[in-house]
Amino acid sequence: MNKILALLLILTNCICNAQNIKGKIIDHYGHPIENAYILNTITNNHAHSNELGIFSMDKTTTNTLLRISALGFKKTEFTVSDSVILITLEPATFQLSEVVIQPTLSAMNVITKIDLETSPVNSTQEILRKVPGLFIGQHAGGGKAEQMFLRGFDVDHGTDVALSVDGMPVNMVSHAHGQGYSDLHFVIPETVDKIDFGKGTYYTNKGDFNTAGYVDFKTKDKLEKSTIGVEVGQFDTFRTIGLFDLLGNQKKQSAYLATEYIMTNGPFDSPQNFNRINILGKYSTILDDNSSISVSGSHFTSNWDASGQIPQRLVDTGTISRFGAVDDTEGGTTSRSNFNVMMNKHIDEDTFLKTNAFYSNYQFELYSNFTFFLEDPINGDQIKQKENRNIYGINAELNNKHHYGATDVLYQLGVGVRNDQTTDTELSHTINRNTTLEQIKLGDINQSNLFTYLNTEITLGKLTINPGLRLDYFKFNYQDKLQIAYKTQTEDKVKISPKLNFIYSENANLQFFIKSGMGFHSNDTRVVVANNGEKILPTAIGTDIGTIWKPFPRLIVNSALWYLYLQQEFVYVGDAGIVEPSGKTKRMGIDLGLRYQLNDFLFFDFDGNYTHARSIEEAKGEDYIPLAPAFTNTAGISLQNWKNFSGGIRYRYMDDRPANEDKSIVAKGYFVADCNLNYTYKKLIFGISVQNLFNTQWNETQFATESRLQNESTPVEEIHFTPGTPFFLKGMITYNF
Repeated sequence: MNKILALLLILTNCICNAQNIKGKIIDHYGHPIENAYILNTITNNHAHSNELGIFSMDKTTTNTLLRISALGFKKTEFTVSDSVILITLEPATFQLSEVVIQPTLSAMNVITKIDLETSPVNSTQEILRKVPGLFIGQHAGGGKAEQMFLRGFDVDHGTDVALSVDGMPVNMVSHAHGQGYSDLHFVIPETVDKIDFGKGTYYTNKGDFNTAGYVDFKTKDKLEKSTIGVEVGQFDTFRTIGLFDLLGNQKKQSAYLATEYIMTNGPFDSPQNFNRINILGKYSTILDDNSSISVSGSHFTSNWDASGQIPQRLVDTGTISRFGAVDDTEGGTTSRSNFNVMMNKHIDEDTFLKTNAFYSNYQFELYSNFTFFLEDPINGDQIKQKENRNIYGINAELNNKHHYGATDVLYQLGVGVRNDQTTDTELSHTINRNTTLEQIKLGDINQSNLFTYLNTEITLGKLTINPGLRLDYFKFNYQDKLQIAYKTQTEDKVKISPKLNFIYSENANLQFFIKSGMGFHSNDTRVVVANNGEKILPTAIGTDIGTIWKPFPRLIVNSALWYLYLQQEFVYVGDAGIVEPSGKTKRMGIDLGLRYQLNDFLFFDFDGNYTHARSIEEAKGEDYIPLAPAFTNTAGISLQNWKNFSGGIRYRYMDDRPANEDKSIVAKGYFVADCNLNYTYKKLIFGISVQNLFNTQWNETQFATESRLQNESTPVEEIHFTPGTPFFLKGMITYNF
């Protein structure tokens, strides 16, 4: 009887002490740590910290031992002594064994975290290549936005991938060169802290251009140290980088200034004369109520000459080299200035508000000649594309988490607006950059996008159900300045995009998911008014079935089967100033990725992507989608902190692909390997890097183009290409202080 009474007293005491604890996870500077994993070692209940570093956990008693882990930090044990706790994590050498698969739709972001830790970036091109399966190509002297490929899409410069930096959109609507044009060159790679990405149409907070996927970049709030670096390489290449911590090791506020200057002539027979300068300033502070505010401003400007895309027939006959030119007066200038204010407002332990307001001024002027003397046998076919743009916008999202017994429900309610105003958006026929022969298009564009969405995550034990609904409203205005009479052409449109996802997390090492949803990309305002608002927001419908699995502490495997359908649309061809229809398409494929830590300092990564892409309404054999990659593969080995050495070697492979609808013209695939090696001596880092280690002859971008040379009587359709970089050696020295 006495034993039973004692047992009841112990049980009663445990129940009385059971509580819902609330806590915050921070680093040693006081900055919140997102996605930390908190485990109750007695009940095996777990929680994850949100963007403010805050978490809550029920059924937890005093004296309970919590185990906390986060990527890049030492695993910590903490004994609960109060209902409100503060836990500080110390930085540690990266270990794959510390990775926890989060039960969220964005769990794949752990891949980019691993890749950024094991293989840091130092060029804008490398930033985009961190997204598994995303390939890029440059074809205009280094200053033009890269061409992108993802999931069987020739994304062009961003038509089907939504890009943003710190909540600011990168994609340009109704751009002078092409819809969704995305120039990321204003980002200084050393300032990138996080890459958030997702493939497919499943994300309620992503709208325009989110069909093949999205990529969000977040810049650092604080620098660990100040840095000055210089790089020198072949082809008259020079780069200098400066990162300056302005406030030192203060607990709740930080500020830094980052600058970058690059110049190069490239491997081309006609020098590129490329130069670019970047500057970024950012201030961040944490308020007493756990809210945070960041203010940033940046400016970037670039100018260059280009040799353009050259016809294969001239190289085959030896008339020009692979690095020659038909018209070396191509090139351009561009600049972008940004101002951005971001705030995470803490309301209570289960509620916070994320907002940002931004302004960008963007200038663009590009000279190209794709067809040489096809249209104008006397003066040639050079064109000028030019615009002056202002972008205004605000995003706000309210996050609220409710607990209904054993069921947790997360609500995310978002609203926002974006307005683009361009003046004198121009397409002209020019000669030698100086003389305008004809203005083909000239007008002012005013395009607005208002949106709202509701995203819900319902957690029922191991299962998370994620329904969402997004509503977009577009207003298109265009003033054609080549018309004698003044008239504003206007159209508007509403788009509804539902989403439904299921995530089953067996444990912290295994997750299964089924994703589904509708997305879209807008068409150019000039398309919209030309087609009286018909078929201007083509729908994309997709689904993914896959898993993220950690079978061993040092191995992560991710895989997915996917399908994507894209509706009929009209496309504005910026190089010709015309509207072309594009039919319905379907794409299906397989993604497979591996991340493996061989030992404390060696890491291996592999990504393979297969896609079957076809037009639906065309006859078999004539239904290929031009330039859609069928198979891509990247892999590499990275060395980290081994006797002061770091570096790695990696390759990228793209298979042959059709360049036209019947595959009678083929864009050749390529295999290119790069490597680098760094040595740290006290505060100095010495490094070398080699692009195209084996000096492969490869074509970075390729198009099936009909062109005519000045001495030709008839046009020829064949591959026109921009050659990839040959063996390219650079040396680097960096001083940290």
